[in-house]
Amino acid sequence: AKQVTFHRKKNLQYYEISAKSNYNFEKPFLYLARKLAGDTNLHFVESPALAPPEVHIDLAAQQQHEAELAQAANQPLPDDDDDAFE
Repeated sequence: AKQVTFHRKKNLQYYEISAKSNYNFEKPFLYLARKLAGDTNLHFVESPALAPPEVHIDLAAQQQHEAELAQAANQPLPDDDDDAFE
């Protein structure tokens, strides 16, 4: 483990965090919220799991988009004319 001493010299709060593994990711925000609110007993609560929104798909529109995509895929690509810039 590496030693981080800058925060100690400057008397700053320090937390080891990891965005990759979500380790202590809330600690700096909780510290800041407590300082701003002036309440040392402040704590975060977990938000409830919400159901995903219901999606309505228009089949006619989907078929039209798929046809447009197929038509675009069949279009020939323009020649790569590098000589035009010389």
